[in-house]
Amino acid sequence: MKKQSAAKGPARAGGGHEFLPRTDVDAVLAALDETYPDAWCELVHQTPFELLVATILSAQCTDERVNIITARIFPTHNRPEHFAALTYEELEEMIRDCGLYRAKAKAIIDTSRILLEEYDGQVPRTREELVKLPGVGRKTANVVLSTAFGVPAIAVDTHVFRVANRIGLADAPDVNKTEEQLMAVIPESRWSKAHHQLIHHGRRICSARSPKCGQCPIEPYCRYAAEQREARAAAP
Repeated sequence: MKKQSAAKGPARAGGGHEFLPRTDVDAVLAALDETYPDAWCELVHQTPFELLVATILSAQCTDERVNIITARIFPTHNRPEHFAALTYEELEEMIRDCGLYRAKAKAIIDTSRILLEEYDGQVPRTREELVKLPGVGRKTANVVLSTAFGVPAIAVDTHVFRVANRIGLADAPDVNKTEEQLMAVIPESRWSKAHHQLIHHGRRICSARSPKCGQCPIEPYCRYAAEQREARAAAP
């Protein structure tokens, strides 16, 4: 893919490099579309509630590990009433091979009980209601909204944060500011898809350590890659 002309971007922000110009943003989104046309949520689920449980479990745990756990528990425990009937200790044993299993067991059981008491067993469809549930932060709420209910949203996890700030789609010190900046540069109709594409890219190419820049379709536009090229050129 041919590099677009590199017009100067907006002023520098928290991360220390400039945002990509609009032409390069469009080229990055096109490259993501070409590379990950079918990118979607990799947490296996059948219902909004299963997705909510899986997303709570995914904190500091890989999707692959979560899918192993949910494949074991969802056949018998897949509704709020199933989890609400458990003790914390019982659920802890069921998800013990997941990190932070004690906190997650409490969050899932407490959330299940709230859903039964306040929402007739249904997962709420607004961010304001979702983030009031135990174990549900803005990222988890955005995953549920976009994946289960088709509400445009960008959930910023560690991969989205890293990739967006490396590329220059964002230049932010935290996930909330990154989300805000991504929502400003990515068309709303693409928020959910771009979120999953950035996750796929972070897992497959733009890893935290030793990113595979030589294999990256975004490399011609990437601020991080440009900085690395400049550093190599300046080296004695």
